Amino acid sequence: MSTKPTVLLVHGFWGGAAHWAKVIVELRKRGFESLLAVENPLTSLADDAARTRQMINQVAGPVLLAGHSYGGAVITEAGDLPNVVGLVYVAAFAPDAGESLAVISAAHPAVAHDSIAPDSDGHLWIAQEKFHQSFCQDLPEDEALVMAVTQKAPLGVTFAAEASRPAWRAKPSWYQVSTEDRMIDPDNQRRMAARMNPRRTIELASSHASLASHPVEIVDLIEEASRA
Repeated sequence: MSTKPTVLLVHGFWGGAAHWAKVIVELRKRGFESLLAVENPLTSLADDAARTRQMINQVAGPVLLAGHSYGGAVITEAGDLPNVVGLVYVAAFAPDAGESLAVISAAHPAVAHDSIAPDSDGHLWIAQEKFHQSFCQDLPEDEALVMAVTQKAPLGVTFAAEASRPAWRAKPSWYQVSTEDRMIDPDNQRRMAARMNPRRTIELASSHASLASHPVEIVDLIEEASRA
């Protein structure tokens, strides 16, 4: 029987659980037998945290959470359950109590901010023709096209939602900074990482989509967290 924790992967904006595809394959190669990837509705931070908690509660043993992008805000909110043993942030938001994504982003606006626009129903989209250059410039054009066409748009209200008590204040954490990120400014990532005092921070010369362009390094970090 494996002694490794269940790894629960939490996606961010403009994509679903399949954004973790390469990480999932690499984790399985390394002997992680229990893998889950939540599919969040991206309708509000409360909704997404509730859905993630439901997934965590289905696991009898220890759970290691990994969140990409907005998924970091979700694991910050949902990671307080007793069987959660650690938090891995992948180019991710890590809000403090009372802080929203909008407030964090305002400190250092993202380079690709102008690529995002709302539709008539309040969902925020990255313009398809700008998706590659904005979200995943270090991926091949074909992969970027699929991401652009299948993107999952969040409701704009999620940016204004304030976090409650952050799980990273009580749980061990790890953080990966994407130095070429155009969706969350790298200096914002460094600031969020520094204040949570993680066990380890790594920097990758990556786009926002580091989970797809650098899956081996992301799994290295997850594996380190699982051993801790």
